[in-house]
Parts: sequence; structure tokens; C-alpha cells
Amino acid sequence: MLSVLIWLPIISAIVIAILPANIPNNRIRLAALYFSGIVFAWNIAILLKFDINNPAMQFQEYLPWNENLGLSYQLGVDGLSILMLVLNSLLTWISIYSSNQNTERPRLFYSMILLVSGGVAGAFLAENLLLFFLFYELELIPFYLLISIWGGEKRGYAGIKFLIYTAISGALILATFLGMVWLSGSTNFAFDAFSPENLSVTMQITLLIGIVLGFGIKIPLVPFHTWLPDAYVEASAPIAILLGGVLAKLGTYGLLRFGLGMFPQAWSIIAPTLAIWGAISAIYGAVIAIAQKDIKRMVAYSSIGHMGYVLLAGAASTPLALVGAVAQMFSHGIILAILFHLVGVVEAKVGTRELDKLNGLMSPIRGLPLISALLVLSGMASAGIPGLTGFVAEFIVFQGSFSVFPLSTILCVVASGLTAVYFVILLNRTCFGRLDNLAYYPKVLWPEKVPALILAAFIIFLGIQPTWLVRWSESTTTTMVAAIPPIEKTTVSQVPLEYK
Repeated sequence: MLSVLIWLPIISAIVIAILPANIPNNRIRLAALYFSGIVFAWNIAILLKFDINNPAMQFQEYLPWNENLGLSYQLGVDGLSILMLVLNSLLTWISIYSSNQNTERPRLFYSMILLVSGGVAGAFLAENLLLFFLFYELELIPFYLLISIWGGEKRGYAGIKFLIYTAISGALILATFLGMVWLSGSTNFAFDAFSPENLSVTMQITLLIGIVLGFGIKIPLVPFHTWLPDAYVEASAPIAILLGGVLAKLGTYGLLRFGLGMFPQAWSIIAPTLAIWGAISAIYGAVIAIAQKDIKRMVAYSSIGHMGYVLLAGAASTPLALVGAVAQMFSHGIILAILFHLVGVVEAKVGTRELDKLNGLMSPIRGLPLISALLVLSGMASAGIPGLTGFVAEFIVFQGSFSVFPLSTILCVVASGLTAVYFVILLNRTCFGRLDNLAYYPKVLWPEKVPALILAAFIIFLGIQPTWLVRWSESTTTTMVAAIPPIEKTTVSQVPLEYK
């Protein structure tokens, strides 16, 4: 059942890649939409069958592959990964739908997107360390091509920089995985075969540092973030949606799955450092975003700050904080996706992303009132305004983390306030202000509005009905927290989540 989420996109990518060259671009795009739509529907079917009271892996699949290497095809899904799978398939469909119908080399373009989708799904589903690594690395070359071929003016530089950083990330993770198995005396790379008790605390911390650094590059956290603004800004809007909405979540997922989940004792020891790191990333991302003049670069830097909240929640490792971490990962994905899409529409219609050249887009004279209204909604969601999904996720993170790391939590709350500052700057200069001319920009067609309307519906619905955002992960995250030695962390009482 789970294999469909991996192999249907990969097979679809192969099918699209070998289509005859005389097929019109729009037909190739429709084929990619059809395949990705099936994957999303299948994902929803799995979500509806998912047992929220079961903290263990569900719908497991197992196939021996190479027992001498300890490699097996072992899949499963739990509360930590189920929403990430939905996010991946949703944003893949959104990315394909929002792409230009006249995209050059469409067969390669859409096949690379589908290949990324299959690889990311495989990483979220893998229950074997080597299998996870194979899928984790599968998206590397496709993303490099998507940036380098269809990106902006500096796409070559951005693509190479992305490739180097993510390759280093993969090397660190592979070395750590090999060390985890070999140093523990095991020959099996299955998740449940690893036992940290066979390693000294010093060795556990050393291996955990490798995991933190490897996935910290992928998220990315300060100071490993320098590839992010170049890659996000130079990538086309559909690819920026996947980079920020999906790829970054592999980093936070890896930290929680392999860091907190496999080294609970070592994690509790370095948790104070991680909390400070998360707060620094949050403050840095917000402050740098305020200084930007390019609205796409501003949105890119905002991602750094919001990922800092996830690290804070993981460091606090209380049941409420971890539920908030998963909620923040999903919320950030859809909010960043709608922002990148809207910025892409503005750039396509106005011809610039510069704050100094944009004004009055909310006016009907400009022809972008609905796009501007959706941009206001998205900015409010990112700033954590109550009633929207961003508020729900951030509030749970802060509520669950404050009793453990009050100072780091307060700094993240300050960063959340700074988020409101740079989005007020963005919205004031782009959507409002005096019109310096009466230029009427090209009309935004309804197909261009559909992705933003879909994502806006998620933002509003999950803000009003947060149960649908948090209910999936509570059992799994509570079990993860129970494995952390209580003597290594501050014990706090948490208000249980109640569902009606």
C-alpha cells in the first residue's frame, strides 16, 4: 500500500521522460497532473485509514534485499511522517499545476518533479537506515537540474551551491549511520535493530552531533543556511515551493526521527544547546528578512526563522512541544508554498520583485486585488495571527517549550513578532501605498489563482479546526518523549490535548 506513494511517481517520471517529442507541452503537463493527483488521492486514503491511537509504525511492508549489507526494503508510517507524506503529495500537485504551460523541455521538467516526489516519500516511509539514505539522496540531482536549467539569472551558481551543501549533508548522514550500526556491533540497518545502550554516552553524543549537523544543513539552520537564499530565489516559483515546503521538512523530520528518536539520552544532554541554536536561527532569519528589498528573498529568509521553532520544540521534547513541531512543519510547508506562488504571480504580471518598485497592487487599477488579498492572508498566517494555521502551530510550540527553556522560547516569541514586522513592510509596500502611475498589469487568470485558493483553504480550515492538524501525531510523539530519561531533562506538566 505504501509502495504506491514511492513507485507510482518514479514510474510516472520514467513514462513522461520517454514520451514522444511531438506531444504538446500541455498534454505532458496534464499527464503529470494526473499521476500526481492519483498519488495525492492515495495519500488521503491512507490518512483516513490511519489509526491515531496507535503510536507504532502502520501499514508496514517488508522485503529482504541484501542481508549481507543489512539492507532491506522496509516501509512504515506513523504520526511523525503521515502529515509529511500528505504535504509532499499536495505540494507536488500544486507545483505541477502552477508551472508555466509553455515550460521548456517539459518532459525532463515534470519527470524530475515526480522523481523528487517519489524520493521524498521514500525517505519519509523508510524503516531502514540505508534505505532512508538512498531515498534521501535520490532528490539531489533532480533538484540540481530543476534549479540549474529552469532557474533565474544566477541559476548555475545557485544549483552548484545547493549540490555541494546537500552532498556534504548526505556524507555526514551516511557516515553517522554507518557508525551507528558498526560501533554498536550490529549488522542490521533496520531502525528497530539499533540500540544506543551498546554505546557510551560520549559516543552517542558524537554520533548525534553528526546527525544534527547533517540534517541541520538540509533544514537549514544558521550558519549552514547560505545555500538557501540563492537556491530559493533563483529557482522558479514551482520549484521554490518544493524546496521550502518539502525539502526542508526532510531535515526537521530527520532530526526528530534519528536524533531524538534514536539517541534519547544524548539528545536530552545537548537539548539546551539545541534550544539556543533554534532561538538564534529564529531571530537571525527574522532580522535578515526585514533588511531585504527582494520579496522572494524576504520569504526565503523567513523560512530559516520558522524552522528554528521546530528545533526549539524538539529540544524541549515535551508531548505538547513535539505535537507542535509536527504541526509547525506542516503549517510552514503550506504557508511558504502559497507565499512563493503569490510572489511568482506578482513577478510574472508586474515584472519585478523589488519592494521599491511595487505599490498599490490591492487597487483594482492594478488588476491584482485578489492576489493581494491572498498575500495579506498568507502574511498574517506566517506572522501567527489567531484563526489561521500558523498561530495554532506556533502557540503549541511555545506553550510546550516555555517551561523547559523559557529564555529560548521568549526569544522565539520575539522572532515571531519580528515576522509580523517584515510582513507588514512587505504588504504595505506592495499591496498598499500611493499609485506612482496608472499602469494596469495583465489580468490574473483563474487557473493562476487556483493553487493559492487551495492552500488558503487549508490555512483557514486548519486554523479554525486545529484538531485536524494535531490529532495525527500525539500518540507517536508521546511515546517518543517517554523514552527520554527524566533525569536528563526538566520535568514539566503538560496540558493534554483533548479531542471532541
